[in-house]
Amino acid sequence: MKKSILTAFLLMGFAFQSSAQEVGREAAGTYFSNGHRATASVTDQDHYLAIHAGQFMESTSWEWGQHERAEKTGNYSVGVTYRIEKYTTLMDLNIRIEANEYEVVGEKPFKLSFMPVLTFPDAASKFPLYFGAGAGAGVFFRQVKDESFLSFDYQLLLGARFFDIYENAGFFIETGLKNHLLITSSGQFNGVFLSAGAVFTF
Repeated sequence: MKKSILTAFLLMGFAFQSSAQEVGREAAGTYFSNGHRATASVTDQDHYLAIHAGQFMESTSWEWGQHERAEKTGNYSVGVTYRIEKYTTLMDLNIRIEANEYEVVGEKPFKLSFMPVLTFPDAASKFPLYFGAGAGAGVFFRQVKDESFLSFDYQLLLGARFFDIYENAGFFIETGLKNHLLITSSGQFNGVFLSAGAVFTF
């Protein structure tokens, strides 16, 4: 038994020795001359595009189509987030465009949001967890009667992102607060969301 174990270890040692690659400057030159390239997940110059979909886990509205408070008025959300550039040495500046559907007094308002979003830390740090905040404008293409077609939208978010899972594609998951205030009427909406999607670097 001991002899067979020793023989197995010796064979493994010989196999490892024969398959070991040469290291050093010469080996590195050979490696890159054969067409290999070192790749980083995201650099300061890279942009990325995230496509995401999700839903509201909890939501509450006030004076939106009615005078009292209403629960579970948020439905779903789909959107695109595009990294424009690195903002300062710690954060990224992104633009986020989202479509959101709600359910208020038996109707289904539909809104498109446009907002800049700051995320920390910057994607080039390669740290998987991030948080951020954004604020912008919302335009309702379908709205409850006598309510504002314009809104002030703001978000707080926390997420995890994983770049280059397959070539230049990865995925992310995100949660946070997604709120709005109607501009020309008194309605207000607060929602907790959960979304996920794909992220592409280029």
